[in-house]
Amino acid sequence: MRNQAVRRTLVRLLEHARYEVLPTPSAEAKVIEHVPLDIAVTVTASPSKGLPATLELAERLATRGYVTVPHLAARMVSGRSELVEISERLKAAGITRVFVPGGDADPVGDYADALALLEDLAVMGHPFEQVGVTGYPESHPTIHDDLTVQAMWDKRRYATHVVSNLSFDPAVIRVWIQRMRSRGVTMPLLLGMPGPVDRTKLLSMATKIGVGESTRFLAKNKGTFARLAAPGGFTGERFLLKCAPTLSEPTSLVEGLHVFTFNQIEETEAWRQGLLSRLRS
Repeated sequence: MRNQAVRRTLVRLLEHARYEVLPTPSAEAKVIEHVPLDIAVTVTASPSKGLPATLELAERLATRGYVTVPHLAARMVSGRSELVEISERLKAAGITRVFVPGGDADPVGDYADALALLEDLAVMGHPFEQVGVTGYPESHPTIHDDLTVQAMWDKRRYATHVVSNLSFDPAVIRVWIQRMRSRGVTMPLLLGMPGPVDRTKLLSMATKIGVGESTRFLAKNKGTFARLAAPGGFTGERFLLKCAPTLSEPTSLVEGLHVFTFNQIEETEAWRQGLLSRLRS
């Protein structure tokens, strides 16, 4: 499969993958059954379920020995008092990593965006060892591309790494990484990509994250669903192979993968192990 440099790059990224899961009732059991302990697990924040569901699942997985990364969606946190409580709660559970997106919900308090929450974490003495922020390879529906790159520049003092949102175009990934690095954003990057997806299961999962939220998600991500569910469409292996030249460049600073599982956790881990086996053979 391709040359040795490509193999080495892809093996490295697959070995440093982490899985994003939704805080549904079945998620914990699926992770415990199918995900090895050397894979970090991030837990999304759902406006319909609230932050408690995110924190509780992260805590339970942490007690099982997983490195867990709860999403602290800024607009779902009321202010510094609640942020202090959340930080103390997570530290008590041994959780040292968080991911801070702005979130899709309307602000419930003081934080209109991720930067405002990140600034308060700094005032609190940087309670977490690792703090991830979002990057947008594809155009954001409401924010100009230049502003999304500027936002990463603004957040660089408060975050330790960038997690890219979904993109299916290796050329877009290449240009975005080049723009980000030329701007002086040197944080390590986790490349966001979907795991293997079954159309029926994906639509079923969309209904479980809340009717209103599902409607918004489907409306915003029609292209995502079409590409994931189309026969012979997107495949993770083909995507990674096409991205490999960019990801192999030392200046890209890509240190791993952030895999959106859509809670198809067993299938995602089987795909990762299968691809690793082929790359190593």
